[in-house]
Amino acid sequence: MITITQDVIDHVAEGFSIPSMPEILIEVQRICADPDGELADLASIIATDIGLSSTILKTINSPLYGMNRAISDIAQAVMLLGMGSVSTLISGILIKQSFQGEAAIRFERLWDNASLVAETMVYIGQNIEDKIPPENLYTAGLFHDCGIAAMSMRFSSTYLETLLAANEDHSKTQVQYEEEFHKSNHAVVGYFIASGWKLPKDICQVILNHHEDDFLQHNKSHMENLVYATLKIADNMVSSLKRRQNIQGWDEVRESCYIELGINEDIYQDLSENLEELWQQRE
Repeated sequence: MITITQDVIDHVAEGFSIPSMPEILIEVQRICADPDGELADLASIIATDIGLSSTILKTINSPLYGMNRAISDIAQAVMLLGMGSVSTLISGILIKQSFQGEAAIRFERLWDNASLVAETMVYIGQNIEDKIPPENLYTAGLFHDCGIAAMSMRFSSTYLETLLAANEDHSKTQVQYEEEFHKSNHAVVGYFIASGWKLPKDICQVILNHHEDDFLQHNKSHMENLVYATLKIADNMVSSLKRRQNIQGWDEVRESCYIELGINEDIYQDLSENLEELWQQRE
């Protein structure tokens, strides 16, 4: 597990431009934190942003999200999901829009992959015994690699070489290459972004440790472990289905993730096949 020291805090604070929370998210969080905050006020604020409203409805009406009935308007969505859930979901949706400027990579592929992982996490969550808030899974999936976007902008002339080196030589992990070349890594930077956006603690901790193969062996929080295991399994499903290869370190974490979620290899394969069918139906 990663421990955040003051040196790490200082390095990220000095070296990285962490995207500020959008004004609408600040207002949403203000209403949610107010003991007298009203669901109607929250719905009204969200409804002023047509693009955000439509994305929320599209997300929760996806077959992968598992709602029992179609949600037709934002007021209905807020009523069903509740304040905290809506705030978390909005954070995940808005993070993709918050990185603008020169960067070492094109962000479309990064966010497309993050979206697939997020949807897959929600789908897995619907098919295991333990119940994890779907908006937490969705947001963890969207945020887990957001540090890559920040590093890509901070090291716009060199970061692509780091990614290529990590893809070609698996003797070290991507975060080890990042530490070697840039004195930081995307998991730590992503943690600071998620914390700055006031995401739930379990999501922040998973983002910080999502490349730590021994996380489940040392961590004591059941919810953090559930989110971590769901993320690793979802990430591998997406990689296997889209790129026909397992994620780096999959063999080291597979069994512990299965145990955490109460599944086995047969269930994993069934979920993977069903997921591929859902993707095909959507295309």
